[in-house]
Amino acid sequence: MADIPVPELGNKTPLQCANKPNMDSLARKGEMGLVKTIPEGMHPGSDIANLSTMGFDPRQYYTGRSPLEAVSMGIKLKDSDVTLRCNLVTLSEDKDFYNKVIIDHSSDEITTEEAKELIGVIQKHFNGPNISFYPGVSYRHCMVWSNGPLDLDLVPPHDILGKVIGEFLTKNDNNAALLDMMEKSYHILKDHPINQARVAKDLNPANSIWLWGEGKKPSLPNFEDVYGIKGSVISAVDLIKGIGICAGLKPVHVKGATGNINTNFKGKAEAALEELKSGQDFVYIHIEAPDECGHRQEIHNKVKSIELIDELVLGTLLEGLEEYEDYRIMILPDHPTPLALRTHTSDPVPYLIYDKSKDKNNAGKETNICYDEFYAKDTGIFIEQGYEIMKRFILA
Repeated sequence: MADIPVPELGNKTPLQCANKPNMDSLARKGEMGLVKTIPEGMHPGSDIANLSTMGFDPRQYYTGRSPLEAVSMGIKLKDSDVTLRCNLVTLSEDKDFYNKVIIDHSSDEITTEEAKELIGVIQKHFNGPNISFYPGVSYRHCMVWSNGPLDLDLVPPHDILGKVIGEFLTKNDNNAALLDMMEKSYHILKDHPINQARVAKDLNPANSIWLWGEGKKPSLPNFEDVYGIKGSVISAVDLIKGIGICAGLKPVHVKGATGNINTNFKGKAEAALEELKSGQDFVYIHIEAPDECGHRQEIHNKVKSIELIDELVLGTLLEGLEEYEDYRIMILPDHPTPLALRTHTSDPVPYLIYDKSKDKNNAGKETNICYDEFYAKDTGIFIEQGYEIMKRFILA
């Protein structure tokens, strides 16, 4: 949800524009600052950012994005397996594959049911002794390549929206077979009845697969061993659940959690409160909506998603936490997704930590403080190593 000033919002960020009384109230009583969740030289992906925010140094533990998603999907990986994220994307109709433009990295956030059928078609065409496809949620799926190579030089689709794909698809000995698969998938999917029906509804068709994010089986330390508390993870996104599972956190399913602005915001907060009541010490809640709005350049929906988080997630949590004598709550984006760029950046993000036992006014007891990028910067607090934020939250 972090961003840069947006002209359409009066040169304010979505965080500055959003009506978020709960976040702003906590900002006046807690600690605010900036944290750099993406280490220098690493790609600003949600995988790296969430490893940092969950307290693990990506430079030490990162083995790729897709294996984390595979773990969440229940795929049993061998040490020799290479996994890849498989998006269902929308490409333009230009005749030559390499001259096509990538229109949508999510195929208008295709439904999970539609996507499962399309991935089934892809599996039938490309399945072999070394290649398998697995359906996930919405546009996010997984491919496993037994004894496959790494260093595939594949680009995340959300990084090149609106651009000609040929500029970013460089064939080499390792990825030639994958690019051939992507090209053939367009001819397999473009006239599928599901896509014909989507076009008739004025929705973007899922007319190609896009492979990226290669990696190998991950190995993370146990969260409880590191921080001395047991916890749960709540997310609609396989990547985040996968990180949690690898760290020994309990994954919690929430009905109606979608990974977009139509998600079950309140249900996530209620599920978190139930986890605490059942004996868990810690819950990591991840909400994808502002990120998706950033990718889709939906300015007002990004503001709205922040307001819904404030009201339905944070508001529900604060009400439920009142029964506890003490608690801590931390709020931060994993990374910025600026509306103007439609992709992630490595810029530091604003964080907020509130400790009920230390209920204090922040930065000189000012009453006009708000939770946003600029107030956070003005505190002068900067955490350069993002993975240290969890230690600051739990052990400080």
